[in-house]
Amino acid sequence: MNTSTDKWWIGVLAIVVAVIGGLGIHFMSNPGGTATPPQEKAAASTTEMQAQTPAPSAPTTSATDTPAPQQQTSISPEQAPETQPVAATLSAATSDYGQARRDPIHFKPAIDQATDADCLKCHQEVLDTNTRDTSPAGLKKVNTLAWYQTLDTYEGEQMTFHQRHLTAPFIKKVANMSCTTCHQGNDPRDEVSGTAVDTQTDLTMRKMVDPNTCLMCHGQFPYQNMGLPGPWHESGAAFQNNCLLCHAAIRTTRHKVNFLNAAGIEQEGVANSDSCYGCHGGRAWYRTSFPYPRHPWAGSGGTVPEWAKNRPTESDLRFLIEGSKP
Repeated sequence: MNTSTDKWWIGVLAIVVAVIGGLGIHFMSNPGGTATPPQEKAAASTTEMQAQTPAPSAPTTSATDTPAPQQQTSISPEQAPETQPVAATLSAATSDYGQARRDPIHFKPAIDQATDADCLKCHQEVLDTNTRDTSPAGLKKVNTLAWYQTLDTYEGEQMTFHQRHLTAPFIKKVANMSCTTCHQGNDPRDEVSGTAVDTQTDLTMRKMVDPNTCLMCHGQFPYQNMGLPGPWHESGAAFQNNCLLCHAAIRTTRHKVNFLNAAGIEQEGVANSDSCYGCHGGRAWYRTSFPYPRHPWAGSGGTVPEWAKNRPTESDLRFLIEGSKP
């Protein structure tokens, strides 16, 4: 007998047996001979499970029961009235994530009026979430120092990025940072401006924060512009590590923007030059320095140095202090 032919017949026979067995099982479970659609099977299964599951009993209360405390938020009663103009745009429909991303509060002009209380209604976790107790490598934070904890101006335990920029003791002394200082909204659909008539203008390649905003406080120390022999950590001793030794008379108008506390910075600068250097090279993330506007000051007339030519004489419009000239 041909072996290959035998194998072929055995295979056909196995298939026939499998088909007959499947039909038998089907008709045993469905004697009427009509197939039940999968959707109906799922519905019937769900109904049966619901019937078997007892309904939850209503909670019993007594006169002595104390109502459960509501979740705390960072919005105080004093802040509540401030949220009304912009927060009114946050409708119940924005509980849907896709719609929330396109809420008017995330775009101009509404974002210019948004307060921290408005933002934290949905983004409170950026302040409530703390650093890990143990790093992925197994190092406990109580036994280690983050790089920012090594600075003389830093106090306390490790904090997250947003906590350091909004609630840390030092930042509260020298700045008035808010959510919209850095976040100006971004179009969830387009990467750049101009792709459609209704695209948000001035997008920065879909970045949540314009890098130039970070550069204002995290650029390099431009010692060449000041005629210093080297970086501050090398040449600072020659100036008694005191920035105000020169700047008490040079460029005396500074920090006049709404996200900084000018008086607090000056006070901290007198006590510790690291308070000045920290934002002018001490926490550098970039290889370049920020081209700060040259606000006129007493005695600032005369020839403008080459490195300062073509610089603006006023800060960005959104950073101007309310009431100052446009």
